[in-house]
Amino acid sequence: MRTEGERIAIAGGELALNAAVPTCPGWTVKDLLIHIGTVHRWANAIVAGALPHDPRQRDFPQVVGPVPLDELLVDWIRVGVTRLVETLEAAPDDLHCWQMFPSDSSRRFWVRRQAHETTIHRVDIEQARGDEVSPVKRQFAADGIDELLLGFHGRPSSRVRALEPSVLHVHAIDLAPGHGDWYIHPTDSGPLVTFNEVESPHCTIEGPVELLYLALWNRLPFDDLTVSGDPALLQLWRNYSAVRWVDPVDV
Repeated sequence: MRTEGERIAIAGGELALNAAVPTCPGWTVKDLLIHIGTVHRWANAIVAGALPHDPRQRDFPQVVGPVPLDELLVDWIRVGVTRLVETLEAAPDDLHCWQMFPSDSSRRFWVRRQAHETTIHRVDIEQARGDEVSPVKRQFAADGIDELLLGFHGRPSSRVRALEPSVLHVHAIDLAPGHGDWYIHPTDSGPLVTFNEVESPHCTIEGPVELLYLALWNRLPFDDLTVSGDPALLQLWRNYSAVRWVDPVDV
């Protein structure tokens, strides 16, 4: 998280604030910086205060504080990620606080969630800069696929739904057997994810786990991967899988 936060700050300092962020349609670099700085302060408040509720629902401006002047945004990012890391490092293992989906440890939940949040937005801002994206380690990428599929899309709010039975197979070619396969079963109430082999899946996406991670999080095109089978199932994922930040109504 420290490393990825610093990469965001470096890129943010090199780019024009009004530069477009291709992977976040409609966003500028300034929008991205404000978003990640806000999310870090939001998460920090939850963990530091062991809050039992989502502070987006009340007192949100007091929780995240004012957005600084444009010329101070990069330093604001650095301060926010440093405070969050320090708070997470100091948090007790038995911390109980609000979290977006179940986990056996609130502390581990927020370390994981903010590590992936920061990494994904680091990818956004590096792509806005137009250079080659910094690599993501294999096990971290695999964990990010787990979080996306089992966490975010394990919730009733997932919009990845289908009336007819189908299976989307995600296969990481660079992970050991038994550790790089996810089988997504869209249903009329959301997707189920299994790990046992399914014969003849309707669609298969395969490639290096880093590229799978970024593509499933909608940060790279699936053109960089090998896709076989029913393209409609892949399109279902592309159309409805995005994880969205809901702005509080009182900001």
